[in-house]
Amino acid sequence: MEEENKNYSLLKDIAFSSGMSLFGVARVDNLKHKIMGISPEIIDSLPFAISLAFRLSDKVIEDIKDHPTQLYLHHYRQVNYLLDRTALLLTDFIQKKGYQALPIPASQVIDWENQKGHLSHKLVAEQAGLGWMGRNNLLITPEWGARVRLVTVLTDFPLKVDKKLERGCGSCKKCIGVCPAGAIKEKREDFDHLACFERLRKFRKEYNIPHYICGICVKACQGPSIEI
Repeated sequence: MEEENKNYSLLKDIAFSSGMSLFGVARVDNLKHKIMGISPEIIDSLPFAISLAFRLSDKVIEDIKDHPTQLYLHHYRQVNYLLDRTALLLTDFIQKKGYQALPIPASQVIDWENQKGHLSHKLVAEQAGLGWMGRNNLLITPEWGARVRLVTVLTDFPLKVDKKLERGCGSCKKCIGVCPAGAIKEKREDFDHLACFERLRKFRKEYNIPHYICGICVKACQGPSIEI
């Protein structure tokens, strides 16, 4: 356990010194069936998932009104770049220690029909204790609500594992009324993925946004004001 704690602290220090806002670790066991496009042999050899979060700029988010802005698009891209770079730094450190690591891109879609990447960074972050899945289908952190972006590194580097937060959105429903697609429902599991995607497709065409992004429900979810 001493080794796991030491390794955890080393990686957390690297992550925070690289600008990350949150750090957590989960076991991959319960997530294996949700990982796509990576061979089972590789997944089985990497039992730990490191979850990193970067806090978005409040002012960039608050500038969003009823559609994503060019400013948000640039911010989104740069945050993804920073997340991926930090994941690479952790991977390099782990490999130099004689272990293996696999960085999963922060924003790479491999299943366009269902808008999915290799794995769900949100589910990993939830298992790693960074937050919980909200009604808006995003990870909600206690510190900043949905105003974060995420990346994951899979590894066999011995690490202590964080506990999942037993929290939720409670009575807060701020995201429901602002969703332009009407995709957010009372129950988290009723989130309408198709309606959300169709609205993102519309935004992309109307506002020359070369990514499927929105940000409206991110703006509504401010974290500390959430009722638990």
